[in-house]
Amino acid sequence: MPRITFTQPDGIEKTVEAEVGCSLMEVEVAAGIVGIEAICGGACMCATCQVHVDPSQAVSLPPPEQMERDLLAVATGGDVAADSRLSCQIRVTQALHGLRVRVASKQG
Repeated sequence: MPRITFTQPDGIEKTVEAEVGCSLMEVEVAAGIVGIEAICGGACMCATCQVHVDPSQAVSLPPPEQMERDLLAVATGGDVAADSRLSCQIRVTQALHGLRVRVASKQG
C-alpha cells in the first residue's frame, strides 16, 4: 500500500497507508486527519477537503478538472494557490507512494 504523509493545520505530520482506489479524502477521514471536514462526502461540492500538494510531487497527479478548479476558485475568493487540490478528486494509486500533502488551514 502506498504511504502518504499529511501535515495537519497544527503542523503535526501523520503518515498513513492508503488503499489504492480510494480518494485521498476517504483516506484522510478514515485516518482522523485534523482539518478535513468533507461535508459533501466527496461529491466535489463543498471544498472542505482542500489540501496543498508538495509542488515537486504535483506532477505525479492528474491535473484538476474544470469543476474542481471552479470550486477552488469560489472557496478561495479567486486566489487559488498553484498547489491547491480537493482531496476528494485525487484517487490513490501506487504511484502516489511517498506523497506529502498539507491540509489547508481554512476549508470551504
